[in-house]
Amino acid sequence: MATVKTVSDVNLAGKRVLVRCDFNVPFDAEGKISDDTRIVGALPTIKHLVTQGAKVILCSHLGRPKGEKNPKFTLAPVAVELANQLGSPVTFVEDCIGEPVKAAVDAMSDGDVVLLENVRYYAGEEKNDPEFAKQLASVADAYVNDAFGTAHRAHASTEGVAHLVDTKVAGFLIERELEYLGEKTTTPERPFVVILGGAKVSDKITVIDSLLEKCDTMLIGGAMAYTFALANGKKVGDSLSEPDKVETAKEAIAKAEAKGVKLLLPVDNLITNKLDFGAGEVGDVKVVSGDIEDGWEGVDIGPDTIKLYEDAVKSAKTVLWNGPMGVFEIKACAQGTFAVAEAVAKADCCSIIGGGDSVKAIKKSGQGDNVSFISTGGGASLEFLEGKTLPGVAALETK
Repeated sequence: MATVKTVSDVNLAGKRVLVRCDFNVPFDAEGKISDDTRIVGALPTIKHLVTQGAKVILCSHLGRPKGEKNPKFTLAPVAVELANQLGSPVTFVEDCIGEPVKAAVDAMSDGDVVLLENVRYYAGEEKNDPEFAKQLASVADAYVNDAFGTAHRAHASTEGVAHLVDTKVAGFLIERELEYLGEKTTTPERPFVVILGGAKVSDKITVIDSLLEKCDTMLIGGAMAYTFALANGKKVGDSLSEPDKVETAKEAIAKAEAKGVKLLLPVDNLITNKLDFGAGEVGDVKVVSGDIEDGWEGVDIGPDTIKLYEDAVKSAKTVLWNGPMGVFEIKACAQGTFAVAEAVAKADCCSIIGGGDSVKAIKKSGQGDNVSFISTGGGASLEFLEGKTLPGVAALETK
């Protein structure tokens, strides 16, 4: 892949710079931001532009307001939190296009920061409507994309705008994502160990296929593992599995063998006779090797598998982890995921956490600060690891 230009490669002093951030943050029951990871992730690019003396115009989406103005999805609280983090004012504009935006931008001095309202208040955003993109771009001399989490979507603010300005570059966040998910997994320091978990083989089959070309060892956990167990002729009881994907799992097993990749599957599982995810409760639990009987379902890897996986990670020089080992949200089923998190954090390696639930898991385990890189993209991480072109990156200038 050609290397994209970044904010380091251009001088944007005095320019009006439209920056696409990913401020799609979660809120708690009281309406407070419950995880500021994405805000913190945007700070290096914003600070760089402020220091350079650019007029910084930030835009983002939040949630799914379905093309309508809905106060439930306002970015106003993000402006407050962002100002706290920057230690300087952030002007919030109650629209993302039109006169209010033009007026706010006209009033800016060099180094000022403005945050526009949710771009998804307009249906034109997700439709990548040229007219909407034109209105967004009308206040900008340059464009910076720093929203890796939405780079796999060809929306007006992630792709359309880039074609309407002369200078279009990546921010530091996207630069780091491309470096870790791209370079460091394409030409990894070896041994390269990939850990894949989560619910469905169907979600990750292209990733499995792509990574079997690159890695030395692959560990499978989560509900995906029960589809692999079916492929090996085992019974999985009531475990979450995809019987229609058994052939796909068999193909992956065969490919690993042909490539000389060590494919490790669970040798034991923690199972329960009742799982109430909503209430965060399980019934009786026990550890079994081999078949799982009807009326019971797997909810985590067992102690022997934990040991096996820890040993595999210990000697790694590069680790990519995407997807939990079990139902880590419930304490009784979190041991496998947290043990793997600890093993990855302790290993003397470049450790890359690939978005989505793995990020929640590594943070919940308390090991978030002890890994090399945590990706901000769920779907974008997977698509990039699959080798797909990300429209939001492809629209930027290359070096």
